Amino acid sequence: MIRLRFALAQLNYLVGDVDGNVAKIIAAAERARDALRADAVIFSELAVSGYPPDDLLLRDDFIEACRRGLERIRQQVRGIEVVVGFPEKAHGRLYNSAAVLKDGQIRLIYRKHHLPNYGVFDEKRYFHAGDAPGLFVLKGVPVGVTICEDIWHPGPVEGCVRAGARLVVNINASPFHVRKVAEREAVVHARIVVTGVPVVYVNQVGNQDELVFDGASFVMNRDGRVVRRLPEFEQRLAVVEFDWDGEKVTAVPGDVADVDDEITSIRKAIVLAIRDYTRKNGFNGAVLGLSGGIDSSVVLCLACEALGPENVEAVMMPSRFTSDISLEDAKKLADNLGVAYRVIPIEPAFRAFLHMLETEFAGLPWDVTEENIQARCRGVTLMAISNKFRRLVLSTGNKSEMSVGYATLYGDMAGGFAPIKDVMKGKVYALAEAINREREIIPARVLVRPPSAELAPGQKDEDSLPPYAVLDPILAMYVEQDLSVEEIVAAGFDEATVRRVVELVDRNEYKRRQAPPGVRITPRAFGRDRRYPITNGFRPGR
Repeated sequence: MIRLRFALAQLNYLVGDVDGNVAKIIAAAERARDALRADAVIFSELAVSGYPPDDLLLRDDFIEACRRGLERIRQQVRGIEVVVGFPEKAHGRLYNSAAVLKDGQIRLIYRKHHLPNYGVFDEKRYFHAGDAPGLFVLKGVPVGVTICEDIWHPGPVEGCVRAGARLVVNINASPFHVRKVAEREAVVHARIVVTGVPVVYVNQVGNQDELVFDGASFVMNRDGRVVRRLPEFEQRLAVVEFDWDGEKVTAVPGDVADVDDEITSIRKAIVLAIRDYTRKNGFNGAVLGLSGGIDSSVVLCLACEALGPENVEAVMMPSRFTSDISLEDAKKLADNLGVAYRVIPIEPAFRAFLHMLETEFAGLPWDVTEENIQARCRGVTLMAISNKFRRLVLSTGNKSEMSVGYATLYGDMAGGFAPIKDVMKGKVYALAEAINREREIIPARVLVRPPSAELAPGQKDEDSLPPYAVLDPILAMYVEQDLSVEEIVAAGFDEATVRRVVELVDRNEYKRRQAPPGVRITPRAFGRDRRYPITNGFRPGR
């Protein structure tokens, strides 16, 4: 009986920082060899470049930097097998490849077969597909290599097994969305049912613009059971062992981390995204407008969790319409969290704008124009603080609002990052309840007050929008599932309400195009996932 020790390197990379990524890979490989006594260490897809590198892949100097980075790993790491992803230029073509390195030798180059070109993926824009199976031998054991999407389709894994593999490694850069862990494991299970060989699935962690990667690397035995799973949203370098009897490989059971419930996973995804986006882009901390409402309260709590309260500033910017309740609840929340809290009234700026536009608007009634001016006074204030102190402005709009345009361009949409941009209003409340589970951090009144932008006397969201309990499921069906008006009505919703919501979604694409990036937590987020033309004559249901 031969025992193999594989180290799973579930790490957080920075796209484009080839030197930094390579240094991290080398350090992890040496630790896997010296401290963990591993025979091989497995890194994730395109670890050398970071994922996704997007149009950096079109630059020859970037590809050359990645080639040099792989060469450093080859030369410096000895005494352990290294499986690592990198962009490979060969014969005038670019490939998404994995290299197997050992003692200064390149033992295998495997080129990804299936290039995803749906949702957030654009790999056919950059890469050519490979077609040869990947196989190397470790301590007498034939090991197959595949990359990410290859395991989602019949062919590559089966090709490895036909070539002799008795264990398959699959390296990934698989972005998070809710329930993604179960999806991945179901896909791998389907491959094992056909092939009967164990699979090692290694994924990266970390945020890259809209995408957040959750890790959750795992090993599934040849009987289809998960015998090892690393925690979600955490960097880990962990060992899994296999026994080889000369015919079959069997994984030795180890720690199997629990899969988080939906709200916990959303919370962890947003916290990791705020932390990474802030630090990787060189900001000193974060600042946001705290209104006393549910959205800004949740964002503030998640920002403190991500960065520490000492690195977060909350700014209350009251106007003539801000209620005493909002002022009280905002102050109480800031005190509960221990963040720097400022009150900067916008009334002087608002009056100045009204005076400046008095002649232009003479004889015209007060309307949404004046409401939006208030929001824009706040946007200017937050961006000034950002400029002066290099703090990232976190905008606080949720997916329900962004869908129907219930937000002000250059006002509450101003900012550098939008943590809850892909979170429907109902789930914002669920996040607030989770935050308050152990002790009351967000004042209880915030969770029960009717939501309001407080830009006009007595204003409530439901004066302009359907109740969120009605709005959210309609949006989920139209935006996330691409259902037609007729299909949504058939599901039990009022036709006039559905048509109104759909019209609002379509009419406000121009706003969303100008919004800051935000964390993707559903399979159909605005931005990389859902790309609709602004100038568009299609009218659903007509």
